[in-house]
Amino acid sequence: MTSAPAADQTAHLSGPLLDHLSRRIRMRAESVMAPLGLRPRHVVALTVLRDAGACNQQSLATMLAMDGTNVVGLLNDLEAQDLVERRRAPEDRRRHVVQLTEAGSRRLAEVELALAAVEDEVLGALDAGQRETLYTLLQAAVSNAQVICTEHVEPTGDC
Repeated sequence: MTSAPAADQTAHLSGPLLDHLSRRIRMRAESVMAPLGLRPRHVVALTVLRDAGACNQQSLATMLAMDGTNVVGLLNDLEAQDLVERRRAPEDRRRHVVQLTEAGSRRLAEVELALAAVEDEVLGALDAGQRETLYTLLQAAVSNAQVICTEHVEPTGDC
């Protein structure tokens, strides 16, 4: 019987540190988002709509990597607060176009301000240059992960 190779005890593994850091940020972020009536998935959807502009519901589901049924529930939450608006697509009445409302833009700005304070608190040990380096490295890691996750996904149309 052969034994598994011993792990290099001197290796620096980022996963556990990233998990710990993300838990700390998530806990604090959720506490500042709750009074604004938002959850992380709401903020992600609002951010995508702000950055991509109005898009059809199916494209939004693809960008959020969510099942269409779950996106409907998410949009119901946001529409109930007048943060997004759904309307029929003029070219295809079976589809809905989703866009951020003025109230949605204002709420997103509020939550981003609160989340910036959370980052200041949690990442306080890092100076501005280190934070920028961290952000750049995380962007690179995320963009690589997106390529891996979407390489077999069929395009669903423009947003």
